Amino acid sequence: MAGRLLRGCARAVAGRALPGRRAFPEPRRGCGEAAALRAAGFSQERARRLPGLQPRLGPRRRAAAAAAELLLLGLSAEAALGLLERSPELLRMPAERLQERSAELRRLGLGGGQLQRAVSRCPQLFTLPRRRMAATVRLLREKCLFTAEQLREVLGSCPAVLLEEPRRLHHHFQYAYFRMGVQQKEMVKARFFRMPFAELRNRHIFLERRGLYQTPHKGQTQTGNPKLKDILQLPEKDFLASLARSTPEEYEVFKKLLAREEEEEEEEEERDALYAEEDEDLDGEGSNRAWE
Repeated sequence: MAGRLLRGCARAVAGRALPGRRAFPEPRRGCGEAAALRAAGFSQERARRLPGLQPRLGPRRRAAAAAAELLLLGLSAEAALGLLERSPELLRMPAERLQERSAELRRLGLGGGQLQRAVSRCPQLFTLPRRRMAATVRLLREKCLFTAEQLREVLGSCPAVLLEEPRRLHHHFQYAYFRMGVQQKEMVKARFFRMPFAELRNRHIFLERRGLYQTPHKGQTQTGNPKLKDILQLPEKDFLASLARSTPEEYEVFKKLLAREEEEEEEEEERDALYAEEDEDLDGEGSNRAWE
């Protein structure tokens, strides 16, 4: 257990071990943190590199606790070290916090290799505020209506979705659901949230204006449209050649024109909002005079 591994040396990991965790060999008494790391699977060179991350954090923190927690997730010593080098803020977190967040991610269905890949690609999952993560999960289940199994697949393919601002994430979903007529099942298969919203919108509207994509009427399915998976996952060159039947030059011109349209729409909305405020002020002044 991680606690037993480090208790006799650096006492870097506090608290009891969780059920199901694999045991590490126990180092000799008084051997120090470096020996504890070597006993946990780190080479001598890696054990020297890891404490070197700590000066960046101000007050000295022990690296062994964070390293042990990552090893217990199933990461290799090299992968754990690389993760801590990319995200040294994890060394600020108590071992208990890392354990709790790992347990929360497991409750969402991420386990084994999925959990390892998720935290490797997105270490911010450990530092994300709990309320923010809960709000995003609630949005995906209650407003986007993904099933528990679909949510697990979404998080497995795109763990960074938990870092998105919920309102922007909801808009992303609504665009595909209402504007493109895509159901949740197809979104999951296509790994929908991997593509930034701006690029999704560019590709969809480009196909639409070329007469190659039709928005289904409510309650109907448009089977003649390109598959969402192809729209999202094809490299731009293949997307243009096989789906849009266009050239890179045409697509670049289109994107510039679309961006200009969006700017003009935003300016018009701002003017309308300004005029509405002025009208309200005038109405208020008229009412005051009437009372006087």
